Amino acid sequence: MNRLANETSPYLRQHKDNPVDWYPWGDEAFTRARAENKPILLSVGYAACHWCHVMAHESFEDPETAAVINELFVNVKVDREERPDVDAIYMDAVQAMVGRGGWPMTVFLTPDGRPFFGGTYFPKESRHGLPSFLQLCQAVAQTWSEKRSDVDEQAQRLTDALGQAANLASPGGAELPSLRAVSAASKALATRFDARWGGFGDAPKFPQPDQLDLLLREHARTGDAAILEIVTATLDAMACGGIYDHLGGGFHRYSVDARWLVPHFEKMLYDQALIARVYLHAWKVTGEDRYLQVLSETIDYVRRDLRHPAGGFFSSEDADSEGEEGKFYVWQLAELQEHVGSGADVAADWWGVSASGNFEGSNILHRPVRGDILRPAEIEAARQALFSAREERVRPGLDDKVLTEWNGLFLSTLAEAAAATGRTDWLDDARTNGEFLLAELRADGRWLRSWQDGRGRHLAYAADHAAVVDAFTRLAEATGESRWITEARAVADAMLDLFWDADGEGVFTSGRDAEQLITRPKDVLDNVVPSANGSAAVALLRLGALVGDDGYRQKAEGILRLVRETLHQSPGAFCYLLWGVELVASPVVEIAITGDREDLVGAVQRRYLPNAVLAWGEPYPSPLFEERQDGRAYVCREYACLAPAETVEDLIAQLDS
Repeated sequence: MNRLANETSPYLRQHKDNPVDWYPWGDEAFTRARAENKPILLSVGYAACHWCHVMAHESFEDPETAAVINELFVNVKVDREERPDVDAIYMDAVQAMVGRGGWPMTVFLTPDGRPFFGGTYFPKESRHGLPSFLQLCQAVAQTWSEKRSDVDEQAQRLTDALGQAANLASPGGAELPSLRAVSAASKALATRFDARWGGFGDAPKFPQPDQLDLLLREHARTGDAAILEIVTATLDAMACGGIYDHLGGGFHRYSVDARWLVPHFEKMLYDQALIARVYLHAWKVTGEDRYLQVLSETIDYVRRDLRHPAGGFFSSEDADSEGEEGKFYVWQLAELQEHVGSGADVAADWWGVSASGNFEGSNILHRPVRGDILRPAEIEAARQALFSAREERVRPGLDDKVLTEWNGLFLSTLAEAAAATGRTDWLDDARTNGEFLLAELRADGRWLRSWQDGRGRHLAYAADHAAVVDAFTRLAEATGESRWITEARAVADAMLDLFWDADGEGVFTSGRDAEQLITRPKDVLDNVVPSANGSAAVALLRLGALVGDDGYRQKAEGILRLVRETLHQSPGAFCYLLWGVELVASPVVEIAITGDREDLVGAVQRRYLPNAVLAWGEPYPSPLFEERQDGRAYVCREYACLAPAETVEDLIAQLDS
């Protein structure tokens, strides 16, 4: 076994038996590289990554390949989910060099960490215009040996460019982005809408929940029915496609085709968190039970298959089982007939199953009739039979590390969904998850990024803090328990202390107490998860509105000024920051419900109010609770309130106005 055997990352431990002399990221590897004057081969991936497994099987498990790269390089393996700071810096470098990125990521560095060449997957044998991995390694080593000045010049140019991109600074002035930026983003997304299959653009198709949520907010603000149609058409297509697990709930990572049929089969916690949230909001807006069904099945998938007994949520399930991608999920017609019996023909018609199949001779279950997913009794019986049979199969690999950011994202969704649906079991799990984060992901008062099997590792990033601020705020709104506001404030204050750019605006990715990398970036672009600055802006604005702390609002406005000039360049990449724009420009609606009025609380929690906050239950320091314990509801903007509402009807009328 190599040095990865004792790591907390399941992805790193997957490589512990490689003949490659792997190091985890750290001083030991860089010290050796300097002492031996060797470049570093940096390989970045994650546990559920299919092509990471392919490259590992082809090259890293091969003794001949390992012997060569052990001789030529100091080899470093990184889990991108544990070290998003390392991943982000070198992914930017790869994209600058080759025009695209992805995982596995392969980067060659100088001994001081500067990148000079890189790419993504390289095959064992040359094909499709790609050199073989060994050819690449030998060419890089030769260039390092014979053209060192060229390597150093390239590395310095790249590092300087990365530094300039990271030093994002406010353009100055007091002007904030307006709602025009939000409308422009909605129009831009509408032009990319695939009217036939839903979603945006061509294959591969990603769910893009942040963009769908932006459109739902725009519909709520404007009443534009065409915008709502974009959202519902996309959600219906996704829920009917193979990207959705029709037996066990939950969504796969993305679809390789335009019609959502054939996914990459990994399941990520953050996808479940963010996609379920859109279905929750769509259900609130439309009242359609099919969206509630998808929401419920997705949440219950996470609670069933990704939950640690102590309350944390695991990171992902693999695409592969028994060495084959998707094997756990696909079916032969004969298997359907065996397990369903007399109802097999009806079930085959419902899920589009045929003898020839739709995926490498097998069948990915999907629903050919768009939007028709509410199962009649016969189909539900077939689902249960197939699900039970599938449980006997070899499951995909589980990445059982608990990430603070991803747990925060799911906790936000779980708390909001529990409050809206009245599911007390969901609310109990939300509380337990909050307690788990407090107990296991902090050490000596400092939040940590990752936990696995009793061990917390790696200082948490700005994105971790922002997600937890939002999660604890929403847990307070769901439970009426004041302690979660207290905890949210503590996390927000720590975030601003550790990550705020005192010479500019916004939060850096890593804290001032963290390892110094070749640059210290600011994360402003939404990707598969919200950007750290977008998430921080929304969390600070919502928490600030609840507690009456104008300092939180001012920091959020600073973040919005930071991106004022860039919001229009690629609006789909700034959806969370645009939500922050809405919260400032609208502004936030503050709702306070005093006394024991569960009827009024429930009326608010069931409605779609994306730009509102709710204070109720145990009072905490806030203008919303001052001298108010009369059992009535107050609807306010900037703490100027309408007349107290006595009844649910009065409250709904005020919210509608």
